[in-house]
Amino acid sequence: MQEFDFQFRTRIVFGPNSLNRLGELASGFHATRVLLVCDPGIRATPHAQRAIQSLTVAGIEVSVFSEFDQNPDSDMVDRAARAAAEFQPDLLVGLGGGSSMDCCKGMNFVYSCGGTIHDYRGIGRATCDMLPMIAVPTTAGTGSETQSFAIISDAKTHIKMACGDGRAAAVVAILDPVLTLTCPKEVTSLTGIDAISHAIESYVCNRRTAISQTFSRRAFGLLARSFLKVLTNPNDLDSRGQMLLGASFAGIAIEASMLGAAHATANPLTSNHGVVHGQAVGMMLPTVIRLNAKTCAEHYSELLREIGTESSANDSATILSELVTQWVRQAGLKTHLSELDVDCSRIDDWVVEAMQQWTGNFNPVPLDAQIVRQLYASVAN
Repeated sequence: MQEFDFQFRTRIVFGPNSLNRLGELASGFHATRVLLVCDPGIRATPHAQRAIQSLTVAGIEVSVFSEFDQNPDSDMVDRAARAAAEFQPDLLVGLGGGSSMDCCKGMNFVYSCGGTIHDYRGIGRATCDMLPMIAVPTTAGTGSETQSFAIISDAKTHIKMACGDGRAAAVVAILDPVLTLTCPKEVTSLTGIDAISHAIESYVCNRRTAISQTFSRRAFGLLARSFLKVLTNPNDLDSRGQMLLGASFAGIAIEASMLGAAHATANPLTSNHGVVHGQAVGMMLPTVIRLNAKTCAEHYSELLREIGTESSANDSATILSELVTQWVRQAGLKTHLSELDVDCSRIDDWVVEAMQQWTGNFNPVPLDAQIVRQLYASVAN
């Protein structure tokens, strides 16, 4: 059994309208000046106004930073750090999807410790304590609210950098399913598939432990049972809550283990062709499941039992991969590169980039160029 050293770093506050407690929770850290980090779309919604009002009523001064997009890069992090230096907050709030929370954490590295975000690529690179952060997800997807990692793209190469340190983790995560009711169906689809991929990949990666698998398996059960429900009935608050918890539990699992080849091969499609992350991961995941069957068949059987599906080790990967493919299609996403009009003549370039992705190191079947090329070829047409 794999050894582990795991500590819960993030307090989780879950429930409908729990965003209303933001001011109270911020006051618990004696905050007087809060920098609210949210993308432009969220800034224009009532969610941001509710957050600002809760903080203001608590006597806290608020400034808002929103100059970033769905793939925050190193230049955006620099702008955020300059905004923080000007306002000098004593607490940060990341409100939105994974991009908001990643930008908030990335800015925290640079503002608190100096340098550029490139200095913090890897694990444990922070040089000092960082500002406390409260994370408030508005989507059920990345699980960034329960992780210490910021995923930031290099502004020039577009390669995604994982910057992780325990001091970057949110001190509080507010999980308010009401905030996810307004998610467009496309966003619900993309983030939901991403969360499902987190549960599956973290369950079988080579850094899996008893604690990570506990959260992965429970996350998979919550997500698998509620995903189609929120697509067909977006106002189902109970299912929205299950999705939000499932995504956060999968985030805890990633924090305690890691991901694998589906994420390693998806990232080049995003950086080179603009394929949205959830779409790219959802397309690559079934073929990665089949690849990993040679070492993880029993683990896949365990995941299927979590949703009441019995399978033998011989057919578990086939059943699970077909189930994921079904979910991807029902979500209105594509399963082949040809459906996305992606030119496959650059597969060799993708292979090189995929082999540089950190997550690929944790795939249960070791990756090489030939294997990665075959993964891409299997989703070409």
